[in-house]
Amino acid sequence: MFEIEIPNGIEVHIEGDIATVKGKNGGTTKKFSSKLVDAKADGKKITVEAVKEKKLARKAALAAHAFATVIKNAVEGTDKGVEKKLQIVSAHFPISLEVKGKTIFIKNIFGERVPREVAIQGDTKIEVKGQEVKVKGVDIYDVTQTIANIRKGCYACGHDTRVFQDGLYLVREE
Repeated sequence: MFEIEIPNGIEVHIEGDIATVKGKNGGTTKKFSSKLVDAKADGKKITVEAVKEKKLARKAALAAHAFATVIKNAVEGTDKGVEKKLQIVSAHFPISLEVKGKTIFIKNIFGERVPREVAIQGDTKIEVKGQEVKVKGVDIYDVTQTIANIRKGCYACGHDTRVFQDGLYLVREE
C-alpha cells in the first residue's frame, strides 16, 4: 500500500480508472488499470493499493508501485512544474529553431535545406532564446518525450556521429 501526501492547492479526483490532478500550474489526467490497482483520494492523501486477487498478485503489486510513482510525479508537476534546459550546439552550420503550434522546425541542421519537423507532446511549452531552449510543462512524461523527439530529430543520418555532433543537448533539469 502506498500513501501520497497532497500539498495545499492541489486537487485530485479519481473516478473509475482515471485520475485527474489539478494545481496552480495546470492539470493532467492519468489512466490506470482498475483490475490491478485500487486508488482512492480522500482529503490530503492518495491511497494506492494492489488488488487482492491471488492470480494477479505479482502483476498487481508492480502496477500499484508504477501508478503510485506516476501520481507522485503528477502531483509534483502540477505543484512545482517541470522545466528542462537544452543547449544548441553547432560546429558546422548554425542551427535555428522555430515553434509553430504543436511542431518544432529545426532549420539548417547539417546544412539541410528542408527543416526537420518535431512533435511537441501534450501541453508542453518551448521557449527559444539564442542558443538556449527551455522545455516547460506540468507532465514530466510529456516534457521528457518532447526532449526525446527533439534529440531524435537532430540525429545525423548517414554521417559519422563522432564528427557531426551538432544538435540539441540536455544541460540542466529543474
